[in-house]
Amino acid sequence: MSKIESPKTHDSLEFGGSVWLQSGAQTLGGAARIGLLAAIRDSGSITAAAKSVGMSYKAAWDAIDTMNNLAGKPLVTTATGGRGGGGTKLTPTALRLIETYRAVEREHRKFLQRAGEAIEGFAQDWQLIGRLGMKTSARNQLAGKVTKLTRGAVNDEVELGLPGGQTIVAVVTHESTEALGLKEGSDAFALIKASWVMLMEDTNAKLSARNQLRGTVASVTKGAVNAEVTLSLNDATTITAIITNQSADTLGLAQGQKAVAVIKASSVIIGVND
Repeated sequence: MSKIESPKTHDSLEFGGSVWLQSGAQTLGGAARIGLLAAIRDSGSITAAAKSVGMSYKAAWDAIDTMNNLAGKPLVTTATGGRGGGGTKLTPTALRLIETYRAVEREHRKFLQRAGEAIEGFAQDWQLIGRLGMKTSARNQLAGKVTKLTRGAVNDEVELGLPGGQTIVAVVTHESTEALGLKEGSDAFALIKASWVMLMEDTNAKLSARNQLRGTVASVTKGAVNAEVTLSLNDATTITAIITNQSADTLGLAQGQKAVAVIKASSVIIGVND
């Protein structure tokens, strides 16, 4: 699905979009990976190509390995020494892939422009459709914007602003930050398994867990051993936790009660629509 920029003014609509190619259920390449291939074609060097597209050398090699595996045949080959000298080259398949992608991308942008001119509110609706079509095993999918990005010695800390004003923080690797193209103001979503969410009473207790999302219990569904508890953070956003029935009884959880969802930053997965 495509990333779409909101109209800057009522009279002037400007849309940005991208497409991706798939191999089975896996993404073979989107704008970032195709851009990397094109940079390798132009420079003949993975080091130079990675630098030109803003990737680390390791992230570039990871992307190349993934593309080679998904394509089922080499897209990038390297050679050292010899009569023709060393260097990195694209195979005919990779060259054709770049041209195919560029052609589809041109037609896709024409489609977005036509749709934007014909449909009021198209930009926001198209972005929402992309999120609704996402499939994942994680029960909780929270959409927001990156409000803060803090670089660390090994990992980065990403703060995501959620609808309603609350924030959620995730710890990700440098490579993930680069691969996802994360920056302040960019759209992203947080994925959190229900079993990673802890619940507590709405108090001012101090915890080591970075994320404490306050809300109101919307429902409590008990099973043989565990209970599924859904917390409304605001009118549009909910988060679900799986806890034991004993814990639910101890906390006295019931519809309408205030509660806090507690999540470690290391348990939050960040994703974007390519």
